Amino acid sequence: MKKILSIDGGGIRGIIPGQVLIALEDKLQKMTNNPNARIADYFDFFAGTSTGGILTCILLCPSDTDPGHTKFSANDAVNLYVNNGHHIFSVSLLHKIVSLDGILEEKYEATAIESYLKEYFDKLRLSELLKPCIITSYDIHRRQTKFFAQQDFAIEGKVADFYVKDVCRATSAAPTYFQTELVKSLSGEYYACIDGGVFANNPTLCAYSEVRNADGSPTAKDMFVLSIGTGSQETPYDYDKAKNWGADGWVKPIIDIMMSGAAEVTDYHMTMMFSANGNEANYVRIQPSSLKNADPQMDDASPKNIAALIEVGKETAKSCDKELDKVVDVLLSTSDPVIFSK
Repeated sequence: MKKILSIDGGGIRGIIPGQVLIALEDKLQKMTNNPNARIADYFDFFAGTSTGGILTCILLCPSDTDPGHTKFSANDAVNLYVNNGHHIFSVSLLHKIVSLDGILEEKYEATAIESYLKEYFDKLRLSELLKPCIITSYDIHRRQTKFFAQQDFAIEGKVADFYVKDVCRATSAAPTYFQTELVKSLSGEYYACIDGGVFANNPTLCAYSEVRNADGSPTAKDMFVLSIGTGSQETPYDYDKAKNWGADGWVKPIIDIMMSGAAEVTDYHMTMMFSANGNEANYVRIQPSSLKNADPQMDDASPKNIAALIEVGKETAKSCDKELDKVVDVLLSTSDPVIFSK
């Protein structure tokens, strides 16, 4: 069984899947009686979009002293947001004035997020991540999707290799929030990238397709997929207000609707594909039923909202305790690496 972990995008709401992963890692440590057990040890393939892409890369970062083992725990990964979210989503008075609060330019400067990504990854290369993975982005110059994949280096060489910190900037360059990222491969090719959430906020289908094309052409019966969401906007848009919106009125709602809709349709397709031949138990989707007191805005990194998101994440993990126990049972079964070749 090839075990796949997929994590949605959602900005600061990445705290939610982060808490679920902390709970899962804790269960793995208890079941194996190994306090050093890590998420990366038990999944064979990873996928992430935006905040999910950043979490994925942190989870797969190799240790400085033991390259075969991961450097960071699930708790270390989510702490990027818990400890630094208010810096990442902060804006200077000057930038706020110059950008007209995000109307004329991106809402936030990338200085803070780039400094934290450098702190986590430094000069780490995509090819050096511990497991095969796919991180989504969109190249606005070539007008096509851009998938950053650890496994492509072995097949394509330096043209498919990038610094991980640049990959994370690319996948999280949300339109209107952060500046488009100009990413350079180690072979010198440039890509003008924005947040992968514009087409795959839930990257699970991307992961399925990638693994489906691995050696042996595995199908749904050969895969186990854990897909974790970041919650979504629950407040409805009033028809009487929305019917007369122009471009300015639709900017934020359309981004929210597009990302939520993309995540929902991916879940629909995955559910249909895995249930078609009786493999529904091989697909687990964990998504908070409600954000409760948390603000759904992807950039609300106030201490109050961060605390609320932590609580939502913990409650989601608790409500899915039985599902996580089943996930652990599968993860502790025989491993079946995902192998790609020419």
